[in-house]
Amino acid sequence: MDPFADTLQRLREAFDSGCTRPAEFRAAQLKGLSRFLQENKQLLQEALAQDLHKSAFESEVSEISISQNEINLALRNLRAWMKDEKVPTNLATQLDSAFIRKEPFGLVLVIAPWNYPLNLSLEPLVGALAAGNCVVLKPSEISKGTEKVLAEVLPRYLDQSCFAVVLGGPQETGQLLEHKFDYIFFTGSPRVGKVVMAAAAEHLTPVTLELGGKNPCYVDDNCDPQTVANRVAFFRYFNAGQTCVAPDYILCSPEMQARLLPALQSAITRFYGEDPQSSPDLGRIISEKNFQRLRCLLSCGRVAIGGQSDESDRYIAPTVLVGVQETEPVMQEEIFGPILPIMNVRSLDEAIEFIRRREKPLALYAFSNSSQVVKQVLAQTSSGGFCGNDGFMHMTVASLPFGGVGASGMGSYHGKFSFDTFSHHRACLLRRPGLEKVYALRYPPHTPRNLRVLLAAMETRSCGCALL
Repeated sequence: MDPFADTLQRLREAFDSGCTRPAEFRAAQLKGLSRFLQENKQLLQEALAQDLHKSAFESEVSEISISQNEINLALRNLRAWMKDEKVPTNLATQLDSAFIRKEPFGLVLVIAPWNYPLNLSLEPLVGALAAGNCVVLKPSEISKGTEKVLAEVLPRYLDQSCFAVVLGGPQETGQLLEHKFDYIFFTGSPRVGKVVMAAAAEHLTPVTLELGGKNPCYVDDNCDPQTVANRVAFFRYFNAGQTCVAPDYILCSPEMQARLLPALQSAITRFYGEDPQSSPDLGRIISEKNFQRLRCLLSCGRVAIGGQSDESDRYIAPTVLVGVQETEPVMQEEIFGPILPIMNVRSLDEAIEFIRRREKPLALYAFSNSSQVVKQVLAQTSSGGFCGNDGFMHMTVASLPFGGVGASGMGSYHGKFSFDTFSHHRACLLRRPGLEKVYALRYPPHTPRNLRVLLAAMETRSCGCALL
């Protein structure tokens, strides 16, 4: 028996009724999301602490407030985003009305991951609801505490004829993906992303895939090692390293490595104390499976800082590895944990060549006092996002799109980009029924004179497409 058929039918019928299209309805759903966050803040913090040992600071900054900001932005701009967008016409269409209408796709599936289980569920949900879709949310079964809150509490704040939370693991998700959706938004690993994309292809369903990858961090000789260490350590060990845009490895010269190691040790001690395991600000690995995977990576290269682990607590110390070879497992897979390898390069050109021969990452970082060095890394590489002289601060700017390229994903969201992702941009032209004598130029029998007139009419202002 299909466990999802009735739910999906209910949502399709709701969308077909047109109830999600008015701005007032969309705003009401967004306000419901906002109330959910405000009225369940402590419950959400407890769930995040249970799942990932997240501190109140990390939960507020990276889960709750960032989701609230996305809601507030959508509410402030909803009517402007929904408004038809007029576009220039050419001579052949100057008497017509040409515009882009943003229409909801219909029934949308959002599959969320476990590492930021609230934020990465709600941020795409904001865009999908603002765009007027009906939404099925599939939270991760691995972050059980947050999954429970999303399944049991969130639906009370939204119109349940247009929104549903479905639960389950890989088998249930596979069953879910057999159904036809009008859009699928997936955040997770490239391996599962391929499965999602293959399932979507069966129905020619468009997708956004927010994947991951190994994010390089180039550190130039010309920079202050302590400043670099502070920033890299903060972003590498935030959420115990379980962040898709975290710096995954450092590329630097042997001389910079010698200066950077004591600075990294100093930063780690200041952030988490002499015994990081007792720090309230350091998270834990999500599961036993991921803990064992990460502990195996500790054998790569040589441990320069950290390296301790405690299976009973799913704890891995903030760790720095040196003497790492490119062929070792820690350089072949996304680490997704509090382990930072350092690879040595002899020059900026060698670092750029190293980055370019690997899959395009979700994020790329470059540290240097020379703006020319930072700009050279930016100009000669490709990545989903880029930040010079800091970690993933580009993600906090709602006017920047967030998404991958190549193996790190396709499509983007955040702010208006979320609304646009979940909207079909419909090309519209409205023409009056009269003036048939003018438009008769395009009909056979064709003459050289008529052709010249038509070509001249079509090549104007900013559109070279054939509209006649």
